[in-house]
Amino acid sequence: MGWFNKSSFNWTNIVSFNNLEDFMKLSYDHKLLLFKHSTRCSISSMAKNRIEVVNQSKIENCFLLDLISYREISDKIESIFQVKHESPQVLIIKDGKCIQHLSHMEINWSNIN
Repeated sequence: MGWFNKSSFNWTNIVSFNNLEDFMKLSYDHKLLLFKHSTRCSISSMAKNRIEVVNQSKIENCFLLDLISYREISDKIESIFQVKHESPQVLIIKDGKCIQHLSHMEINWSNIN
């Protein structure tokens, strides 16, 4: 992938509390990855890129939350899963529970179970 090429990674954006409810319901059928991304942070952009450059993801359903635009949704996620907010941050969700969370330089496919 070139530096300025748009990612072809298949993210589903969470942009509303309804999207978050749908996300929670889907977690009972699938393991989900939620990437909490700050569009103002270079470390967050690098971590997002580490997820996007892999051709085969371990998790089929990957969701993206823009923390700058949707901070109130991030606050709700922190409350639901009882995981302290960090940015960037990946939460792995299954059956309505956070089963793993990673932040900053930990975020890469080799660390995701």
